[in-house]
Amino acid sequence: MQLKVMIVDDEPTNIYGLVKYIKWQELGYAEPVTVESGEEALEILAETHCDVLISDVSMPGMNGIELVARAKEIHPQLQVLIISGYNEFEFVQDAIHVGAQAYVLKPLKLEEVSSRLAAVRGSIDKMRQIVEQTTELEQKITGSLKLVKERFVSDLISGLALTDDLLASWGDLLPLPDCRQGLQVTVYGLDRFLSPGMEAKERMRLGSGFKKSVEIGLSDFDTLFLIQTRPDEMVVLQAGTSPDDKAKTDKQAGFIQRMMNDEYGCTVTVSSSRIGTDWQEVPALYKEARFLMAQARLAEDGQIVRHDYMDETEFKNHRLREEFIPQIVSLIEQGDAVKVSEYLGRMLNLLLVDEPVSFTYVQALGMSFLSELIRAVKTGDTTDGKANVEMWHRFLECTDTEQVIAFLIESVDRYMKTEGKARQNQQHHLIRQVAAFIESHIQESWTVKQLAEQFQLNASYLSVLFKKEMGRTISEFVQDTRIEAAKRLLQNPGIKVYEVAEMVGLQTSAYFTYLFKKNVGSTPQEFRDYYYSGS
Repeated sequence: MQLKVMIVDDEPTNIYGLVKYIKWQELGYAEPVTVESGEEALEILAETHCDVLISDVSMPGMNGIELVARAKEIHPQLQVLIISGYNEFEFVQDAIHVGAQAYVLKPLKLEEVSSRLAAVRGSIDKMRQIVEQTTELEQKITGSLKLVKERFVSDLISGLALTDDLLASWGDLLPLPDCRQGLQVTVYGLDRFLSPGMEAKERMRLGSGFKKSVEIGLSDFDTLFLIQTRPDEMVVLQAGTSPDDKAKTDKQAGFIQRMMNDEYGCTVTVSSSRIGTDWQEVPALYKEARFLMAQARLAEDGQIVRHDYMDETEFKNHRLREEFIPQIVSLIEQGDAVKVSEYLGRMLNLLLVDEPVSFTYVQALGMSFLSELIRAVKTGDTTDGKANVEMWHRFLECTDTEQVIAFLIESVDRYMKTEGKARQNQQHHLIRQVAAFIESHIQESWTVKQLAEQFQLNASYLSVLFKKEMGRTISEFVQDTRIEAAKRLLQNPGIKVYEVAEMVGLQTSAYFTYLFKKNVGSTPQEFRDYYYSGS
C-alpha cells in the first residue's frame, strides 16, 4: 500500500527537485501532492487523508511550525519531515516540539531525504503492525479462556484496584463465580529452584515440567484459575468451589508432589490461605500463602501447609516490617498528606481494629512504627533528640488501643507538616537559584539535562520541581526571560534588532522576530516604534 505524501514549500524549485528526483514508488509512496503555502495545505488536509507531510519551516504567512501544529490537530498520526536552513535550527526545535518527527537541512541532499523517507515509512509500517497485532491479540484473548483467567489472576494478586466497572468488564470475558461462597489462594512452590550449580537449561526444563505437572494435576477442575507467576511458582485461585470439589483439589496437591518427585527428583511445597469472601481480599490471601510457604520451608521442603498452621501475630509483624512501614515511609517522603492519611488508616484498621489483639501487641506495633518513623525523618537538627524523647514519653502514657492509634496518627500528621514546610523551603531556595542562573546566562543555550547536571539533580525531577515552584516549565521560563530582556533592550535605539537577538541568546533575527511576535503580538521593530511613538 502506497503512502500519501504532501510537499509544502514556497520555493517552486525545491518542490520540483523533490518530485522529480526522489524515487517515490521505490520508497513506497504515491506521487506527492504539492502546494506553496501553509494555508492551502490546511485546506487540502481538511478534505483528504495524508500519511506524510514534508514542509519548509520558513515560509511567508503561515510558517512550518504553525502548519505542523494545525495539521496534527486534523491528522494526529501524521508523520512530518521538516526542511530547514542551517540558520533556522531553532525553528526546527519548535517544529519537533509540536509534532515533527525528523528534519533535513538545506541545501537538500537526495540521499538524506530518501533515507528520512524510508525511516518514516518504516515507522508507519511498525505502527500499523502494532495496531494489527493488538487487534489480533484482543481477538485471541476473547477466544482463549485460559489466557483470560491468567490475566485476571495476575491483576488480582498484584493488587490492582478492582472497581465494580472493571469487575463487570472481566465478567464479560469469562464466567466469574460467586466469591461470597468462598475464595482461597493456593501457592505451589518448586523447592530449591535457585540452588547454585544448576545450569540454565536444567532450570528451563524444571520450570516447564513444573507448570505442566500442576496444570495436568488440576485439569479436571474447570472452575480453577491458574497462573505461573515465576518459573518456580504456580498460583491457584479457587472461588465458589463446593466442599467436595475443594477436598478433591486438595488431594491433587499430593499427586502433583509425587509426580514432580518421580519425574524430576524435586520436592514441591504447597500452601493455602484462609477462606475469603471478596475479590479485593486476593492480594492479602496471596501474601498469606507465600508467608506460610516461607515459614514451612524453614523447617522442611515438600510440605503441604494450610492457614490453620499460621501464627497470625507473626504474619502481621511480617507485613508490618516488609510491607506497611516501607510503604507509609515512602508516602511520607513523597509529601502526599492525603495518601498518607488514607494508607495509615487502612493499615491501623487491618492490624489493630478488624481483629481482636492484645494491648501488648498494640504497644509493640506502635513502637516498631515510631522507630521506623524516627529513622526515616532524621534531619540532623539538634532538636531532634529532645523531640524524640518527648514522643516516646507521650507514647508510653497511652493506656489503650484507641489512644495509641490517635497518637500514631497525630505523630505522622505533625511530621508531615514539619517535613513539608522544610521541604518546601529547600525546594523554593533551590529553584530560585536555578532561575537566577538562567537569567544570568540568558545569552547561552542550556538544556534541561545540562542545568540538572549543573545543580547535581535528576533532569526529570528538576523539570517537575521547577514547574511546581514557578508555574511554568523551564523552556517557558527561558523564553519569557528572553522576551522580557529583549523588551528592555529594544528601548535603546543604539542597539540593532539583530544585536538584541544575539544578546538574549537567539541565533537568528528571523526566529527572534517569530518568537517575539508570538509572545508579544508585534514584531520587535513594531514594538520599538510603538514605544518611541508613545514616548
